[in-house]
Amino acid sequence: WTRYVMGVAAVLEEKGHVVPPFEVAIATDVPLGGGVSSSAALEVASVAFFSALLDITIAPLDRALYAQACEHRYVGLPCGIMDQLISSMARPSTALLIDCRAVETGGGIDPVPLDDPNTCIVVTNSCVKHELTGSEYTVRKESCGKVAETMGVPALRDADMAGLEKVREKLGDTDFARARHVITENARTLTAAEALKERDYDAFGKLMVESHNSLRDDYEVSVPEIDFLVETAMAVKGVYGSRITGGGFGGCTVTICKADAVDALMAMLDSSFQAKFNVKPDCFVTVAGDGARVEKL
Repeated sequence: WTRYVMGVAAVLEEKGHVVPPFEVAIATDVPLGGGVSSSAALEVASVAFFSALLDITIAPLDRALYAQACEHRYVGLPCGIMDQLISSMARPSTALLIDCRAVETGGGIDPVPLDDPNTCIVVTNSCVKHELTGSEYTVRKESCGKVAETMGVPALRDADMAGLEKVREKLGDTDFARARHVITENARTLTAAEALKERDYDAFGKLMVESHNSLRDDYEVSVPEIDFLVETAMAVKGVYGSRITGGGFGGCTVTICKADAVDALMAMLDSSFQAKFNVKPDCFVTVAGDGARVEKL
């Protein structure tokens, strides 16, 4: 984990800053390797720490970009910008709809309300560790790039299912499935944002389950423990939706439910998962809060 902190320091020095010797203690309640962006949280927090140490101002977008550069160059994962952006620019009671291409020109970050006091977010850690560096993430990224090239588009965000079907015979089954996930997931994301704006949590929850099924079947990044958690959650009255979160291959699920269903949901997940896998999952309620900030004691 030191590479995340030292990688951020190296990025800052690339920008012309001189990072002095320092001592730092890191405390966290973010599950590590759980698919809830613990690495991005550490990177962005490190940028905030160094900005205070050096007495410089780094804009929230630049904080995210510096953290992403650390991930690319010093961790070795060619990740996108989503995790770093939310760690840097999150707002209370708000989700962010991120257009990664528009972010490159200073836009593309739109707030979406997530503020219903009668709706809760429950995170469940399967305790199956996931590690993305040098893994299947890069394989899938390359697969999607290959399909985009075959379709003659800059990226799969510029494609639709009709266009994908036209080149199906030129693709292997796996590449086709990977691209189908990305194209349909982009559409689901836009629809989900509209559902949240309308406070239509039934529609939003349905989209969460569709997303999970696509990640499981087309993108193939789920595992039996995660699938079990999603299926168990969806059997509880008052649950709107559930899906894997993060890069996959273990980690956590995120579930949206009615506030009065939280206790029953957490009890069911705990007892059922232990009975099935002989492992106690870690369930907790969370809320959308502020991004990284400096607090001086």
